[in-house]
Amino acid sequence: MSRVLIVEDNVDNYELVRFLLGRAGYETRWAHNGGEGILMANAEKPDLILMDLSMPETDGWTATKSLKSDPETKHIPIVALTAHILPGDRKRALQAGCDGYLSKPMNIALFVETVANLIAKADTKSKHRPKIKPQGDRA
Repeated sequence: MSRVLIVEDNVDNYELVRFLLGRAGYETRWAHNGGEGILMANAEKPDLILMDLSMPETDGWTATKSLKSDPETKHIPIVALTAHILPGDRKRALQAGCDGYLSKPMNIALFVETVANLIAKADTKSKHRPKIKPQGDRA
């Protein structure tokens, strides 16, 4: 079962996303802000992160930049899930490192389809990633 980390400060938005993903067969986790999202992503290595952009403490742009600059988490697809719909908002999210962009309110069919496509794409990339053999001690 694929795991999705939802980084969202609004409980109603979280509950809707959790419900939709649960019906589609995904396991979900919830981080209440960007800082918590960074910690959970590092600890749990989800298959996908849905990132709200406007949150208290650490916003989604900052959290995304941090996750994409960390070798341990840079491979995890991040989708901005946001009410920011001005012309430059999508560009700003992609420049921060987001792999996709979905606006609120959500198109339910597009939402679940986008999640499925990004997880499948990430799975394909990880299968083609070269395996690193441990060096061990050479005494």
